[in-house]
Amino acid sequence: MIETSERPAQTGERQVKGEVNYIGPMDERPRYYANDHSRDVLNLEPHVVPITDVRNAQTPPTLWREGFALVPHVSMVRDFRNQEEVTRLHPDEIRGLLQRLTGADEVVVTGPGVLRFAERSADSGKLDNSRPARFVHIDISDTTAQAFADRSAPQGRGKIRRFAHYNVWRALSTPPQDTPLAVCDARSIAPEDLVAADAVFDKPGQPEWSFEGLTIRYNPAHRWVYFSNMTRDEALVFKTNDSDPEQPHNVPHSAFDDPSCPADVPPRSSIEMRAIAYWYE
Repeated sequence: MIETSERPAQTGERQVKGEVNYIGPMDERPRYYANDHSRDVLNLEPHVVPITDVRNAQTPPTLWREGFALVPHVSMVRDFRNQEEVTRLHPDEIRGLLQRLTGADEVVVTGPGVLRFAERSADSGKLDNSRPARFVHIDISDTTAQAFADRSAPQGRGKIRRFAHYNVWRALSTPPQDTPLAVCDARSIAPEDLVAADAVFDKPGQPEWSFEGLTIRYNPAHRWVYFSNMTRDEALVFKTNDSDPEQPHNVPHSAFDDPSCPADVPPRSSIEMRAIAYWYE
């Protein structure tokens, strides 16, 4: 475990020290699995870093500055564990949310919701890809982002001027969360921090498939934040790739244990939805 120095928080903010796992030196390409982590090929290097709670920040983070934002968003879904209900209602809700936030011409939701549960939960690991991600990563590389955007692009809408990938993360457990999601200011990331890796999806009973994601080397310039006490009626929206070089490009993220959270709270549960926004010429 490597401990780093704290940086002062702004007025209205507080900081905790949380441990996150970066990628350490490796002689082979990193590889990680959605379910069977005993097969991971990762040299994880833990660092204790200052993570600022920006719940009450005087200047809240934005999608066009840091690459993420916490936004109000009430869902009509009553039971997020009901896959039929989520599939029927939630994609349209996410599509509308992202169009309002980004002004995109079109938004395509690219998959079903991913439920995750902190390790104290009996449900952690019981469902496909249901454990918190315990290392710093970005979901997709530039190569994967382009391929996914091409594959999901609506037909007959003309030439694409810009696309951006988003992750919409919602806490389902009551606040406070014991294992919240920390996100890193996109402006604090250097190109040399990024390490290409294979993300492998190993759902039992189905063929394995993979794409290129990114793991992250430690850099003391990284600025980590989180939003404490999240509710079901708000969503953390963060960018995982943007084709516009003038915009924040991507946001590293990781689960961490909040040391300020009481030990007896219910274990964190959450759902994330992924989508691609398109702008046309």
